Amino acid sequence: MVKVLVVDDSGFFRRRVTEILSADPQIQVVGTATNGKEAVEQTLALHPDVITMDYEMPVMDGITAVRQIMQRQPTPVLMFSSLTYEGARVSLDALDAGAADYLPKNFEDISRNPDKVRQLLCDRVHALARSNRRSLGFTAPAAVAAPAPGATTPATRTPRMTATSAAAAPVPAEPAKRSPAPRKRNYKLVAIGTSTGGPVALQRVLTKLPASFPAPLLLIQHMPGAFTKAFAERLDKLCQITVKEAEDGDTLRPGLALLAPGGKQMMLDSRGVVRILPGDERLNYKPCVDVTFGSAAKVLQDKVLAIVLTGMGADGREGARMLKQAGSSVWAQDEASCVIYGMPMAVAKANLADGIYDLDEIGRYLAELG
Repeated sequence: MVKVLVVDDSGFFRRRVTEILSADPQIQVVGTATNGKEAVEQTLALHPDVITMDYEMPVMDGITAVRQIMQRQPTPVLMFSSLTYEGARVSLDALDAGAADYLPKNFEDISRNPDKVRQLLCDRVHALARSNRRSLGFTAPAAVAAPAPGATTPATRTPRMTATSAAAAPVPAEPAKRSPAPRKRNYKLVAIGTSTGGPVALQRVLTKLPASFPAPLLLIQHMPGAFTKAFAERLDKLCQITVKEAEDGDTLRPGLALLAPGGKQMMLDSRGVVRILPGDERLNYKPCVDVTFGSAAKVLQDKVLAIVLTGMGADGREGARMLKQAGSSVWAQDEASCVIYGMPMAVAKANLADGIYDLDEIGRYLAELG
């Protein structure tokens, strides 16, 4: 039985979420809260398996509540946010604070597509209940000494924002069997696919890369269309490499990471130019990791390094298979550092991974390519 705490200052939304979750025989709503302060108190008293959390509430907002919960009793938190640029910013702030995932808060969908909303919410709650709780814990980042006046570091671009505490190292799970360090190769492309837990994981990896990183990057993160522009802008401020939301006709160049737009598909054409296509309704994911990986395999053959990070499902496995058949390399994130060990597990179980590494190793090994 999955115990859930529902937090929202709207009585209507609390009741609807409670009704939807309670209809699942494997979910029990053990309590509700109307603000962030109550959420922290109820978490400590009730020990829920999952918390659903609103952002804008009186007394204490949702992000502050998430931060306190992660410090006192790390628990998977599912944030609700609006499908707007501001909603994207809030959701990304919540993920930085330690939230595990988010869902759009759309009252029209609840009344118009109740069955779809019920399935999506319950599936997400069950997945988060099975998530790796150790990956939710974090420690405050160490203080960084200020450089001497006029001091510079060669060949680097100064990050324009300080990463928040959730980007610090997760508490490790059981000691894992490590893959040996990868052999250095010259890649024409690094392609990274991820889903749940991916925004923080991508931030952790990409902030380790120098401005002189020698390869272009394609990033495929399962995310709504309203969110990817804000996410790309945030990564660009944090990273020494350049990050932007991909546009049709973009060209690959070293040190540039292109993020697939939400709701669409990103592919490479025969000349290696980025193409952004409408999201195919036959595909579950928009953007889809398999689509991007598969096109890279056709165009660049054995010159690709593909990396599959934390996420639900198996997106990326078939694309990784195509890349392996073409002679390219595939890395997968290890279970201990994943929030959800779904996508990397699918790759690992299919024996497609050349290396299985924790998140910090992936960032370090990538940086060493430079």
